[in-house]
Amino acid sequence: MKTIGEAIKNARSKKRYSLAKVEAETKIKKEFVEAIENEKWEQLPEYPVLVGFVKNLSRFLGLEERSTVALLRRDYPPKKLSINPKPDVSSKFSWSPRLTFFVGIAVVLVAIFGYLAFQYYKFITPPRLSVNEPQQNEVVKVRNFKVFGKTDPDATVRVNNQSALVNDDGSFSVDIAIYEGTNEIVISATSRSGKTTTIRRNIKPEL
Repeated sequence: MKTIGEAIKNARSKKRYSLAKVEAETKIKKEFVEAIENEKWEQLPEYPVLVGFVKNLSRFLGLEERSTVALLRRDYPPKKLSINPKPDVSSKFSWSPRLTFFVGIAVVLVAIFGYLAFQYYKFITPPRLSVNEPQQNEVVKVRNFKVFGKTDPDATVRVNNQSALVNDDGSFSVDIAIYEGTNEIVISATSRSGKTTTIRRNIKPEL
C-alpha cells in the first residue's frame, strides 16, 4: 500500500520536477519536501503546518487533496507522551482510544454531510460560464470563427444552437460559420439539473 511519502515522491518524479522547482512554485523549503517524501517526521514542523504543506503539494502535483491528507493522517506517527511516575489523574486530560473513535466518527460524519451539501448546491446552481472569444462588439473578418471559453466540466454547451466539446477542465471550443447577417453569438451552458447560464455577444461581421 502506497504511503504519503511515496505518493508525493512518485507524483513529483512523474512530472520530472526537481526539489528546487517544487520549492520555487509552492514556497515550501525543499528540505521539508524531501523530509515528507522520506517520512522523516522529526525534521518537519507541527502536524497542522504539515497538513498545509501536503495540501499545497497535492494541488501543485495534481493529486487528489482529500486522499493525500488521508494518507498523511494514516502514516503520521502519534506524538509520544512523557509519562509522569505519579500522574495527577484528576487534573490532566487523557486522550483515550475511545475518544479517538468518537472524534473520528464525528469527522467522518461532518465530511459526509459537507460533501453532500456541496454536491446539492452544485446541482441546484446554474453552471458558471466565461467566454474568451468573441468579445463584445468584436469585428469578425473570417467565415469560420472559433468560439471558446470555460464552464463546469459536467455542463453541456451550445453556441448558436451548435454543440461544443467540453474538456475535463471545463474549457470548450467550437467553430461556427459567420454570415453577413450574423450579428449575435449566443453561448449557453446547461447543468445536469437543467439549470442554464447564457451569455450573448454582439459581433460586427466584415466579410
